[in-house]
Amino acid sequence: MSQFTHFNEANEAHMVDVGDKDFTSRVAVTEGFISLQPTTLALILQGGHKKGDVLGIARIAGIMASKRTADLIPLCHPISLTHVEIALTPESEKNRIYCKVTAKTHGQTGVEMEALTATQITLLTIYDMCKAVDRSMVIDGVRLLEKSGGKSGKWYLQEN
Repeated sequence: MSQFTHFNEANEAHMVDVGDKDFTSRVAVTEGFISLQPTTLALILQGGHKKGDVLGIARIAGIMASKRTADLIPLCHPISLTHVEIALTPESEKNRIYCKVTAKTHGQTGVEMEALTATQITLLTIYDMCKAVDRSMVIDGVRLLEKSGGKSGKWYLQEN
């Protein structure tokens, strides 16, 4: 793309008109991770956190956030999601939890923002639930891995 789509000819912010776009199946896959102290990760994995199932609650928060993306990002279209999957994988050797989100819809605009929002909120929820025992956590690497559907078709992140 050679120009930003959220600005009109007068360089004013506007919501892109998707009314004439075809309805297609659209998918976005995103990732991110949160690094924690080994003791924090162990506490989560043992289920010993006094606030409850950290990963289960974070997963629900991410799904809920994906459905509210248009309320959070001003020019984002409200869309009807058909599926959101959040996979959380503890990586003990790296002292982190890996988050992978897949969001799907059948519509006129993509689901990248919904997947990215779900990733961020999932990881932020882990941070929120664990900050009393570990304030050094770091959320990192949140990015789009792939998207498909619409006029632009398929796109995959290509590592250098």
